[in-house]
Formats: sequence, C-alpha cells, structure tokens
Amino acid sequence: MTAQVYSTIPCTLGEGPLWHPERQQLFWFDILGKRMLSVEGDEERIWQFDECVSAAGWVDRDTLLMASETGLWRLDLLSEERILLSPLEADNPVTRSNDGRADPWSGFWIGTMGFNAEKGAGAIYRYFRGELRKLVSDVTISNAICFAPDRACAYYTDTDVGKIMRQPLAAADGWPEGKPEVFLDLGHEAFGVDGAVVDASGNLWNAQWGAGRVACYSPEGALLETVLVPTPQSSCPAFGGADLSTLYITTAADGVETPPAGQTFTAPTTTVGQREHQVIL
Repeated sequence: MTAQVYSTIPCTLGEGPLWHPERQQLFWFDILGKRMLSVEGDEERIWQFDECVSAAGWVDRDTLLMASETGLWRLDLLSEERILLSPLEADNPVTRSNDGRADPWSGFWIGTMGFNAEKGAGAIYRYFRGELRKLVSDVTISNAICFAPDRACAYYTDTDVGKIMRQPLAAADGWPEGKPEVFLDLGHEAFGVDGAVVDASGNLWNAQWGAGRVACYSPEGALLETVLVPTPQSSCPAFGGADLSTLYITTAADGVETPPAGQTFTAPTTTVGQREHQVIL
C-alpha cells in the first residue's frame, strides 16, 4: 500500500502527529521550522514559534501540552497563549525536544536529543502530576515512544542504536517497573528506527527513516505489513479519523529537497488505532 498526500506543506523535519479525539483534528510539527501545523476544514493552519517544537498531548478541546526545546507548555489553541509547565533541559543549549506521547495514566513522555545528534546528549522523561522525572539517560536520538493497549509496557528507541525497547510499567501509576528488554533489534538495517504508535490490537507501527515506509509488527515482533510513502524520510505515524483506522505519516525534507519530501501523508488501514490519551495537568 502507498500513502497519499494529506498536506502539501513541506516540513524540514515533520514529527509528532497527534489526532485530537475531541476536535477530530490532526496536529503535527515541523521541528526545525519551529511551527505546529493542522488542517481546519479546507484550510491549513500554522502556529509559528520562536524555538523548536516537536510533540504534544491533548488536555481538553482547546488546550494542548506542547514540548519545545526548552520546556513543556500549556498551549491555548484559540488565544495562542503559552504557559510554562516545566523546564526541559532549558539550561542545555546543545539539546532540543524530539519524540513524545501521552501515556494511559494521563502522563506525558518526552525525549530529547542534540541539535546535531551529539552522542548520548539526550534523554527520555515523564511528566506526571506536575513532576518531570528522567527515565532514560545517554540517548542520542530519542524516538518511538508509545504504549501497549493493555498498559503493560511502554516502547521507545534510540535511533542511533536501532533497538526498540519494551519497558514494563507499574499498573497503579505507569512508572517504569523492572528493566527494559529488546523488543526489536533493527540495528543491522540500512534505515533508521524512527517514531512509532501502537494500535488497539497491540501491533506496533514504526516509521523507518531512509526506507520511506511505516512497518507494522505484531506484539511478538513479526513483520505483518508495510505502508509506503513516496519520499524516503518517513518520521512518525499516528492513527486518526472518525473510526481511528486512518494512518497519518509525517516526513522530512531536510537533505531531500525534491517534492513530496516533507509533506504529510495518509493511508487507510484494516486495523483500529488507540484513542490518544488525555493529559491531566
């Protein structure tokens, strides 16, 4: 299956697609372009910022928690007012935020990385009930943060290593419990393991940078199917649409100037995604 164009706006580094279940609306980011994008009716909408922005979770109909290179923010979609919730490596000019997603307990996981992918400069954090806690250190390119529908585990990766990890989570509050295990070792592949999302059946859909595709893996790690995009740098998938069966895929134009690089794509699937979890501040 090959995905079709959803938005022709080219993103230097498209990332962080989020389907807002109350608004029935997709939001996504151009990290290096310092902007958040969406489609409202027949019009494309852009929110421009003064620093890199990369991922979000929904708080209510008109409010997002948004990650930037310096902090986690409460963003009002109507007034565009931004209120700082927590600094995020604000004193470190080397790093910026990257991949992130809300968890089933209404917390928010967010990864960081160096602007130039400096070795081990990044980390993965969880923001929960007003506390930001570091979970994983020495990460080069944080990616693939997503959660199993039975709440048993979180997934994440360091793209530089190429291993998607499975981290058991405590049933009561969602904090990591025990040591992470390797779910998929793709470090030998020519592509980079990028953003990921888990559907309602527990299958993991991984965007593979350089391969121009999103690959679907069973909970046991078997490759089930692939969705192709007509540009090599696929970066992150998300499920959306009225029945959550549509796959949205961001891409990047950085280093690939020929259209449709950087555009955002959509593809129908035969599965159903998880409803994105609400963030409770």
